[in-house]
This record gives sequence, C-alpha cells and structure tokens, in this order.
Amino acid sequence: MCRFLLFCLLGCVLGVSLEARAAIGKVNKVLPHFLDTQGRHSLSPSLFDRDAYQAQLRQNPAQRSGIRYDINWRVRSVKPATFKLKLELRGIAKGNLPQLKTMEQDVKGGVSSRWARITLAGKDYEQFGEVTAWRVTLWDGDELLGEQKSFLW
Repeated sequence: MCRFLLFCLLGCVLGVSLEARAAIGKVNKVLPHFLDTQGRHSLSPSLFDRDAYQAQLRQNPAQRSGIRYDINWRVRSVKPATFKLKLELRGIAKGNLPQLKTMEQDVKGGVSSRWARITLAGKDYEQFGEVTAWRVTLWDGDELLGEQKSFLW
C-alpha cells in the first residue's frame, strides 16, 4: 500500500512538472536569398546553380526585386501552440542613412523542424536599401526561445 501511494505521488509530481515545463525552441538555420525580377532565387533545383545565380544577383543589384529569408526552426512543447518568428534587418538606404525594419510571422509548433519564409520585396525592398545585418528570433509570448544572427549584427 505504501509503494502504491509513493508511485501515485511520483506520477503526480512528474505530470505537473511536464505540464509546467516551458517550450524549448531553436532557430537552426537562416538562408538569405536574393530574388530576381520574376521572384526566383534559382534557375534550377541544383544547389550549385542556386549559388551561382545568387552570386550573379549579388553582383548585379539592378536584377534584384527583393530578398527572402528561409528559416529552419524547431520547438518542443507539451501543448501545441503558436509561436512568433521575428526578422530584424539593418541596412543602409540612399544617402547613407541607417535603416531598421522588423517583420514578424506567426508559426505553429510541431514534432519536427519546420521551414518558414519571410520576404522583403517590391517598394519596401527598394526603400530599405542594402541589407547589412539581420537577426531572426523565435518567441513564445514574451519568452525568447532561440536566435540566429548574421556576423555583423
């Protein structure tokens, strides 16, 4: 009887601790890709061709129409919930004026890692100017779960 009560007590404590555990998250990878005037980041599915095309777009700003950030993230949570990815950009606009821009996207957690895309294109991209640094953060409400940033951030 004493062992039974001990196991019940232990089960209740473990159940409460699992329920109270906060979500654990991570931003695994961030891939910035320039987009051409047709919205493409590559001409073919080959990674070699993608890298070559990105080099071409990097050298020829007139061929660009935007920049897209492909973000690989993961959250482990007891309850399914909605999380927030926040992309912060620093750049230099015409006239060497510093620029700051923040873009957010709601994402749903799952069992495996997920990909999300955040795009800066069109007039917003033209007005922002050249991106010099970026930071991606993953949030659960007010709690920071993960972060990935560029070298110059």
